[in-house]
Amino acid sequence: MKKLLVLVCATAAFSMATGNATADSINGKLGVTGKLGVQIPSNGDIGPNRNETDAGFVGGVGLIYGIDNHFAAEIGISHSELNSDFGHFGVTDFALGAQYRFVLDQHKLVPYAGTGLDLLVINADHGRNVGTTAGVHFSGGVDYFIMKQLALTAEARVVAAPDANINGPNGERGHFDPTSFSTTFGARYFFN
Repeated sequence: MKKLLVLVCATAAFSMATGNATADSINGKLGVTGKLGVQIPSNGDIGPNRNETDAGFVGGVGLIYGIDNHFAAEIGISHSELNSDFGHFGVTDFALGAQYRFVLDQHKLVPYAGTGLDLLVINADHGRNVGTTAGVHFSGGVDYFIMKQLALTAEARVVAAPDANINGPNGERGHFDPTSFSTTFGARYFFN
């Protein structure tokens, strides 16, 4: 096992040292993104009580396509599991957005700003039904290219959306606020 681990590390170090790690242009390039991080949600209410929602983990995957040297389109899906005073909630975010990518003299580092539309599908435990809601997101991040086709990425994102109704067996029980802030880290691989 040790030999295999040493071989993998040596191969990765060799490929990073010999590969051209400049970002080049993403014009016409298709990439896949994977990311993990932490989400800090807003608090909703259950009846007359405020529902304190804890921070939770968020993970997601997506596709990015370079429209030109600065603009990129992206589509993604992420999922977070959140605990609260009154139960457990799951939020699946289907996002469609665009990025503006800043071209710097330092070609390995590419900061970006993005925005887009989100469809938030929310589920809950204890037989409660939570409505689906739509919102918007604003993001900022940076890609650091370790190879021509591979970049490490870090992103901060705010999702803003109206409250979703929480319905129980006896009618409306309260509101879930899907507005949140998240930070994620991951990698992008560009195919061409």
